[in-house]
Order: sequence, then C-alpha cells, then structure tokens
Amino acid sequence: MKITINSIKYSAKEGDRLLDIARQNHAHIGYFCGGNALCQTCYTRITEGAELLSPLNDIEQEILSPNLIQAGTRLACQATIEKPGTITMVSAIEEVKQMTQTTPLQLPLYMGIMGWEAAVMFPRTIAMQIGRILEGKLDLEELGRDMTEAIREAAATVFRLILPTPGESLKEKDSEGHE
Repeated sequence: MKITINSIKYSAKEGDRLLDIARQNHAHIGYFCGGNALCQTCYTRITEGAELLSPLNDIEQEILSPNLIQAGTRLACQATIEKPGTITMVSAIEEVKQMTQTTPLQLPLYMGIMGWEAAVMFPRTIAMQIGRILEGKLDLEELGRDMTEAIREAAATVFRLILPTPGESLKEKDSEGHE
C-alpha cells in the first residue's frame, strides 16, 4: 500500500505506525521523545485515508483538543495502519515550513492556534502522563534511551545534509543547494 507523507509517496503495510514509516524514510516529521507520546512534535494532519488508521486511543484523546481532532490531526507515534488503501498526511513541521516559504504572515496565527489548542489540553495531558508513569506504562529509562536515539538520528540527518560524502568537497556540497 502507499502512504504520502508531505507530498512524497512511500510504501507501507498494515500494522505500521505512521511515525515509524516517516522515520524509516527520513520524512520531515518531529519525534523528539522517540515515539512515546510526550513531546507532541509528531502532530500530523490526515487529509486522506483516516478511516484506514487505528481509532484515536486514550493518549491521543488526552493530548489532542477536539478542534485538532475534528481537523484530522493525529499523533504519528500513536496511529497505526489497520486497513489497506491510500493514506495522505502532512506533518505540522512541514506545514510550518510550507507556510514560512509561501505565506509567512500566517505563521503568528497558526502558532497562536496551535499553542491555544495545546494549552486547552495541558492539564489533562499532564495528569495522563503522570498516570502513565505511576501505572508503569511509561518507563523513564526506556524513554531516555528512545530520546537519545531520536536525537542521534536527527544529528545524523543534519550531518548527512551538510557534510560532504567521500570524494566530494564542501564547495561541491554547498553548490548542490543552489542549482
């Protein structure tokens, strides 16, 4: 089956988490907490195929405001593919990138809306996360390992983008982006 993340098509299969597909393909999506539903950087808007995904789980219902849910927002670390078909999604990070490039004056409004939607849910989100820790559903040691791996992956991606490959000079690398 096919999934489109930020206008680029990838292969996927039933049971895959949206975040894992994005990470494996180096798609532009946030995942600072390593997929543990803490950082909320993996917000993604499903524009096609929402019915092919797992239903909203308890974590998403505690983090995402009703307005975000109505707009098709999911946490990529929580949503999995359950049925075959076509899924199209755009990450919040990509939306900000596109807005910066095309309509930068809309950024303050977008940031205000997203900030408000997070603030509305903040007390419930904090209570839910504390509950996860107390119930043993969120292992802080594992979270630390996952976050370290997420940071390592991000750093490797940055270095891959800016450092030359063997036999390529920095000057050649710099000129690639300007052609």
